[in-house]
Formats: sequence, structure tokens, C-alpha cells
Amino acid sequence: MAKALSHHDLSKLIGSIYDCALDPGRWEQALAGIRDALDAQTAVLQLDDLANDQLLIYRTVGIEPYWLEQQAKYIPEIHARLLEDLSTWPSLDMPHVVSRHIPQTYLETSRYFQEFLKPQGLVDVMSFFLIHTPTRLAGFAVARHKRQGIITEREIKLGRLLQPHVRRSVIISNMLDIGTVERAGMAEALDALTCAVVLTNERGAVLHANRSAKHMLRSGGPIQDVRGILQAKIPSASRELHSAIMLAAQDEVSIGKTGLAVLLSESGLPPVFARVLPMAGGDLRAGMEPAAVAAVFIGNAPDEHDAAGMLARAFGLTLAETRVLASLVAGHTLAETAASLHIANATAKTHLDNIFQKTGASRQADLMRLVMQIVPPAGQPGP
Repeated sequence: MAKALSHHDLSKLIGSIYDCALDPGRWEQALAGIRDALDAQTAVLQLDDLANDQLLIYRTVGIEPYWLEQQAKYIPEIHARLLEDLSTWPSLDMPHVVSRHIPQTYLETSRYFQEFLKPQGLVDVMSFFLIHTPTRLAGFAVARHKRQGIITEREIKLGRLLQPHVRRSVIISNMLDIGTVERAGMAEALDALTCAVVLTNERGAVLHANRSAKHMLRSGGPIQDVRGILQAKIPSASRELHSAIMLAAQDEVSIGKTGLAVLLSESGLPPVFARVLPMAGGDLRAGMEPAAVAAVFIGNAPDEHDAAGMLARAFGLTLAETRVLASLVAGHTLAETAASLHIANATAKTHLDNIFQKTGASRQADLMRLVMQIVPPAGQPGP
């Protein structure tokens, strides 16, 4: 039985995960830490092309080269099974565990389990979903050997604790897409991005704003510099931003989902979100200049149809509910949504109430937050 992970070891592991946001070449090291913490044989981080049954990104530890070559032939089966399960999955925050969610009758006839997992002595797989759109599925997974036994509540609990940190790192890395960031060149690297980035200290004081952020601050955008302190125009957004920054300064382990998707835009405007990346920990981030405890990344919402399609799959929304959600994600009011879809306001309200009930959200801002927790933003590097 695996021993409990100390707070020091957990902090070190999460620090290594966040370093990967700025240097994707560190993922193998972080995956090895995740594998060991979850007492597993293998660990993978992957981005799947669902339309063409291909792996776009596939980082692994613990899998022998021969089996890596064999994996490709089983991808269609893996995708088909995961998508079938995801169609009724209660939440993307819930891990998929083979021993708990796959019937034994399926395992007995599955080529993937009989020809790939079983010969390696692997008896259980736990997968965590990070991003799901109609064409993309990103996640990380660990597999356990028969000597380690099947996944227990300990591994599920620890994996769920790690999940928001991995998701934050993957999403921010997707925004950056600039390769390794040199220690001395953080400010210069950030200036090359089209998405706005602000570096702050533990009080939220602005230490550096890249060109996009400076333009946003000058033009009366959703963020402002109030006597040197980063603020959002919406008070609730400012509170969450500063809460995440304080957690990043004190102990990045506890930041969890706080600051993962802070809605900055007002109702009726296209959604704009902020994400807080802790900067004080890890081997890479702690040595960067200017020294900062947090980097606040600001970007737009994803394509509304991809976002609505993702939520529809995750929560079983009807076609009518998905159309209403897509309009809301695009920044339209409920009244505008009803008019554009040629339905009564009461009908649109009924669809929205159903969406709330299925997703567990209680207001439109919660829906936007849910979308941004699992769908990457559209920000891309500048020229």
C-alpha cells in the first residue's frame, strides 16, 4: 500500500506541473512524479484528435518502446469507448476508472485490454479529462500493475487534487505555445503574445504587463491599474483574482480551481477570462526575472459552438438547450438569444433552467466558468 504524500512532496510535485506551463519539455519529469505519487506503473499526458483517431501529443513514462509502437492500433477502440462513456458522464472532474466503470464482459472481449494491457501485467487504468471539444480530447492517465492492485479511493482523491493543477498548466501552455521560456527573458517572451499577461507580487501589485495587457489597461478594458494594483472592473472578479494571487504566494498546492477561470466581462459582452499561474515555486519559475508570485493570463472565450458542444456531451443537453447555451457563450443576453433563435422568452428561460439543473450551475456566470475550466482559449502567439 502506498504511503501518504507529505505536504512537502505534494508541493514539489505541483511545482513541477506548473513549470511545464512554461517549458513543455519538463512533462516527462512531472509525469514520473504523478506516476509515483499514485503508485502506478505508467503515466501519460495526451491530446487526441477524435476526428482522425490520432494522437497529437503523447508524453509517457513507464511504457516500453515496443508497447508504445503497438498503442496506435488500439486508438479507435479507446476513443470509441471513452466517447460512449463521456456521453453520459456526470462531470469532467470525475475520473474514469476501468475497474469501476468498464463491465467485465467488455474487458473479456476487448482487444485493447487483452492484447495490450494484460500482456504488460496492467490491471487498472485511471483517466482524468482536462479538455473536451467535438474534435479534441486531452487528459492524463495512470495504469497500475497487478502487483500494485486496482485503483483505490486514495489514488482517486489524490488524482482529483492534482487535476486542476494539470489543467491549468495545459491550458496556459496552450495560450503560450512559445517553447521554452528563458529565465532572463520572461518579460520579452510575454511581450510576444497576443493574449494579455500581467505579473504581480503577493499584493497584486503590477510588476510587468506585456504589450497586450498595457493596451487593455489603457483602453478601459476589463482590468485596470489602481494605484499600482491589478484590479478587475467587476468587484467579484477582483476578489477572486486577489484570492488566487494570495494562495499562489502562500502555497500553490491550495490554489486548486481558484483563479482557473475568472470571468472579467460584464453581462451582455463577449466573455473574457483570467487565469492565475503561480510563479514562486518550482525549479523554473522561481528563478525568472522579474520575480513574481503570479502571472495573470487574460484571454477570450473559445468558439461558442465548440464550447456548447463540449457541455452538451458532458451533461446530456438537448439540441435546443445547446443552441441557447452557444448563444449565451457568445455573449448574448437571454432576450437576444430568444430573438435570434425565434423562440419565446419564456421558452428560452425554460431551456436555461434545464441547463442549470443538468450542469449544477445557478447563474450564467457559473456556466461561463464551467466552459473555461475545460476548454482552451483562443489566444495564440503573436508574430
